[in-house]
Amino acid sequence: MPLDLHSGSPDFGDRFDGLVTRRRGVDADVGAAVQAIIADLRADGDAALLRLTARFDRHRAESVGDLRLSGRAIAEACDRVPADLKAAVDLAADRIEAFHVRQRPAPLKVDDPAGLSLSHRWTPIQAAGIYVPGGLARYPSTLLMNAIPARVAGVSRIVMVSPTPDGQTDPLVLYAAARAGVSEIWRIGGAQAVAALAYGTETIAPVDKIVGPGNLYVTEAKRQVFGTVGIDMIAGPSEILVVADAGNDPRWIAIDLLSQAEHDPAAQAILITDDAGFAEAVKAAVADWLATLSQPDVATRSWADHGAVIVVEDLAAAVPLIDRLAPEHLELALDRPEPLADRVRNAGTIFLGRQTPEAIGDYVAGTNHVLPTARSARFASGLGVTDFMKRSSVVRCDADGLRAIGPAAVTLAHAEGLEAHARSIAIRLDVLGDGPHPPDSGPAT
Repeated sequence: MPLDLHSGSPDFGDRFDGLVTRRRGVDADVGAAVQAIIADLRADGDAALLRLTARFDRHRAESVGDLRLSGRAIAEACDRVPADLKAAVDLAADRIEAFHVRQRPAPLKVDDPAGLSLSHRWTPIQAAGIYVPGGLARYPSTLLMNAIPARVAGVSRIVMVSPTPDGQTDPLVLYAAARAGVSEIWRIGGAQAVAALAYGTETIAPVDKIVGPGNLYVTEAKRQVFGTVGIDMIAGPSEILVVADAGNDPRWIAIDLLSQAEHDPAAQAILITDDAGFAEAVKAAVADWLATLSQPDVATRSWADHGAVIVVEDLAAAVPLIDRLAPEHLELALDRPEPLADRVRNAGTIFLGRQTPEAIGDYVAGTNHVLPTARSARFASGLGVTDFMKRSSVVRCDADGLRAIGPAAVTLAHAEGLEAHARSIAIRLDVLGDGPHPPDSGPAT
């Protein structure tokens, strides 16, 4: 059964702390296994990738080149996608692109009173790798959410890797990849695919950043290759927090909770309400919905093991609870959600009003559904265009500028004991006649 909490109970603080700090997910130690896979691939390149793909995906190939999908194969797969699914992918892609185009950052240039020119400029990374789950998973929406921001950012090479057990590909995912502008598609998966993207092989060129969800092995591999390449985040199980009053249909709120619970037995769905009767109605509606789902097992386990229903005296009291939980998805199912939303500091995406279910953001709203989990919304944001770009600062200092600020820099450099720093500035000031000649100015010229 889900956890029941009431803010008026004497033990509420302790029980809520337990909810916040409870670990979710499998505590399997896969670090050593992933380390061995990465080491194998780095040592043996293509040969290791072929061995590992045959072992884990039951997909044997003569060469790594055979694991790359050709343009013809992609086109033939796209032709098999029904028209209604193509239209849905097209609508989602158009909306995601339209929103993300507006995220492109503008350059900044400042000419300051000291006479310096200070600016920064944005440039895209050259190559991005996108991991797309395979096998039983089918997530064309996630492919769009990862690839379109990269293309909008100006990334010239977008590489998709996805496991294809027994060599089977998903035409819908391939259509999404083509629609999103993916440059290369490789039928490889697991930690070995992450390693190939990070370090390269004789056939596959390395990338600069790896994004996209995966299982424990993929997540651990991303953790281990970070530093050699960038990564999006270390993602955990999905989560949703719904704040709702009794003006809602309890069936709507119940199915919103289950929309994330069905992702993973370790996913978490939480309701906060100011009406105890409504809380009971939602719990009853959850049970009713679970009886109708074609595959209820995952959602049932998630709701029973990690779900929670919190009754507060006033919805204003929900704000500090929200910020402690820092949810990936936050629904404010209220007539006037904005005043509450304005006070929330920690959330991945906030969905406002009774007619904005979280699931609309997963597909066609246009915002990104790659969001921080496991309370990381306290310090992280969802995926966006700037995640595929770098900011470089540019400084120009003329003689007048150096006269104005150089002496302070010399003073600070001496204070830090960094003599070469001080002299690199002082020698210029000396030539300009505006600074004391250091006692030991270095070798004579």
